[in-house]
Amino acid sequence: MKASEAKFLDFLKKSPQFEIPIYQRTYSWTEKECRQLWEDILRCGKNDAIQVHFVGSIVYVESGLSQVTHLSPLLVIDGQQRLTTVTLLLAALAEVAGEEELFDGFTARKIRNYYLLNPEEDGERYFKLLLSQTDKETLKALVGSKELPSEQSIRVRENHGLFKQWLEKPGTDLGAICRGLAKLVVVDIALNRDQDNPQLIFESMNSTGKELSQADLIRNFILMGLEPKLQTRLYEEYWRPMELDFGQEGYGEHFDGFMRHYLTVKTGDIPRIGEVYEGFKAFARSSQDPEISAEEKVENLVRDVRVSAGHFCAMAMDHETEPSLKRAFKDLRELKVDVAFPLLLELYDVYQQGLLSVEEFEQVVRILESYVFRRVVCEIPTNSMNKTFANFMKSVDRERLVESIIAQFLLLPSYRRFPKNEEFHRRLQERDLYNFRSRSYWLRKFENFERKEPVLVDEYTVEHILPQNENLNPRWQEDLGEGWKEIQEKWLHTLGNLTLTGYNSEYSDKSFAEKRNMKGGFAESPLKLNKGLGQVEHWDEPAIQERAKRLASEALKVWSIPALSEELLESYRPQKAKDERDSYSRDDHDYLNNQHLGELFDAFRKEVLALDPCVTETFLKLYVAYKAETNFVDVVPQAKRLRLTLNMYFPDIQDPKGICEDVTNAGRWGNGDIIVALNHLDELPYVMGLVRQSLDRQLGDIA
Repeated sequence: MKASEAKFLDFLKKSPQFEIPIYQRTYSWTEKECRQLWEDILRCGKNDAIQVHFVGSIVYVESGLSQVTHLSPLLVIDGQQRLTTVTLLLAALAEVAGEEELFDGFTARKIRNYYLLNPEEDGERYFKLLLSQTDKETLKALVGSKELPSEQSIRVRENHGLFKQWLEKPGTDLGAICRGLAKLVVVDIALNRDQDNPQLIFESMNSTGKELSQADLIRNFILMGLEPKLQTRLYEEYWRPMELDFGQEGYGEHFDGFMRHYLTVKTGDIPRIGEVYEGFKAFARSSQDPEISAEEKVENLVRDVRVSAGHFCAMAMDHETEPSLKRAFKDLRELKVDVAFPLLLELYDVYQQGLLSVEEFEQVVRILESYVFRRVVCEIPTNSMNKTFANFMKSVDRERLVESIIAQFLLLPSYRRFPKNEEFHRRLQERDLYNFRSRSYWLRKFENFERKEPVLVDEYTVEHILPQNENLNPRWQEDLGEGWKEIQEKWLHTLGNLTLTGYNSEYSDKSFAEKRNMKGGFAESPLKLNKGLGQVEHWDEPAIQERAKRLASEALKVWSIPALSEELLESYRPQKAKDERDSYSRDDHDYLNNQHLGELFDAFRKEVLALDPCVTETFLKLYVAYKAETNFVDVVPQAKRLRLTLNMYFPDIQDPKGICEDVTNAGRWGNGDIIVALNHLDELPYVMGLVRQSLDRQLGDIA
């Protein structure tokens, strides 16, 4: 490796050509980065005291160490974003400069012939800078003053337009821009292909500019070290089609997330979004088959990524062609359940193998949709779902796919549970469904359930039957009764009071009777959500509650829970759970028959079970276990006290009274490193504060 300082423009002028290898990311600078460069150039150009402005390094590969003395292209390893952006600025400057010399060496002709083009060359050698496939033709058209291609690079086109707009703005000092450009300095770093490792150097560069995405790093890792012919073939056969599937904007927005889901499926672990690249490298190195060549290993890997990316784009990017699945995936996207993609990727792969029919796949997706929506309505924290979906398929019986998937959902415990009808029915009536993240989703699903001619819900507005106006008119106050204010506050945004209308402005704060009877009013509405409103005499609290109850019952069909017979479900229950449930009871703990200890235990268990709906109680031979996902507190009944074991590390407990005992290296019954004694009822409030810490820690760790 050889490095030297160089004026940016001199470096451009004497270099024959820069080429961005196919494994490099596409051009990605936004207006933010362009504006920063523009302001730096303008500041330098206006201030004679500033002699140079450093803008980073340009790292490239050449066959030997003699810098830029031959005509072969220089393959850029680092610095593409700065090279491209300065090139776009120079191209825009050439368009507005004319032949009058703005500054020494800056006329339209000189800018093009020195920095943008090789005027004596033909074909692609005519251009100083060749970008990778997505951006190449657009840049060539701009610097060559040709018509833009039909498929354009968004970033290249937009940033060129920005610079031209800024240059043409009245009052812009073009001379200052030229002087600022002349002061730009880079570090010219030439690598020898035979002596230097471009991948290691690439990873260790601490460059200025826009940070590389995890997908950029992965693409470079896969392709950079390959021979050019293999590199080109793998890119064109596998990676380029992925870029096209995602699209220019979608690739930058979604590809890192896809790679995270891909690794979750392959490894069973969920990498942090900023650690996807490191996770991919570890996976790639651990999964290599010693029986095949290095080239085959790389091709197998990139082919597998390509297949999974196709599945992802079908579901996440609306590329699915099967109509019923396309609708199902659209509904899932509206619910914004990205954490479900590891499960969905595995299911799509099974579907592609022919092990799931279209109908079965749609059925499973709809079950997943109901599971997620019911949990959102019931306000069950979502932090458990990523692990649920990451490992879901591990317990599925591939011989009885749909049945075992249903059983798996129905057997999910505590915070992972599939809310049953009673819980969902009750909570749906109570929830604020107006200020709700999926408002348009649930309204559309409600209105179009079992319709063969769907209603375009987006063409309607949400109507509060009882108006939102805090100062209700006397007619409304009369209809609601003496407690009208409390009734409005309690029920305003709930299911029973919300509907759809095309007459929102006409309804205004009119009374219910006027809304019902006017032309186009509730009595004439063709919408399913307005069914029955024409027969309601008064809109008061009982009417709101009655409608909410009816709609919530309908919702049980829209977002149904699958069913299996008790006998069949029992066959899927883990044996350990069966044993724990059936083996012991309170009667097996003699000390609990003591009046004092029995009363103390009853008070304790009442408090523990009230901590959260997810808490379960299991009597074992030696102790009583209380669980969310796993045990968070175990109770060992003793002659005169209850000994509690908290499933926490001792340093993590907050215990101002100092009553906890550290048993990290001691034998004990129960789970955890902390023991605390409960002797009397008056100690219960403080002890429950300790127990709550153990539960909170476990629920936090679910994510």
